[in-house]
Amino acid sequence: MRYLVRKSVVRMIGRIWMPAITCAKDITLSEYDVENIRRYRRHSGINRDSVDHWLALNSGDFQSIVDFEASIEDGENTVDIPWRDEESESHYDDAMYPEED
Repeated sequence: MRYLVRKSVVRMIGRIWMPAITCAKDITLSEYDVENIRRYRRHSGINRDSVDHWLALNSGDFQSIVDFEASIEDGENTVDIPWRDEESESHYDDAMYPEED
């Protein structure tokens, strides 16, 4: 028997409160989270603006969001939102997987 698991994920970089440095984080969204993103501005749907708004309200350890990418399951569709800046992905990788000395 095979199962297909579909997850909604946001990968982000941002500045934490103390010390004020740039860090990265993965967030796996629940159905409740996806519904809140979808309902931003009265049913505007899932887009960069709605995800950015949700992150501003739900990224507690971060004082600001620098950039993010997302893959969100919306019913039968997958909404992919790429990094705004090409260099953000390398900043994310550096923060999540630092080189060992």
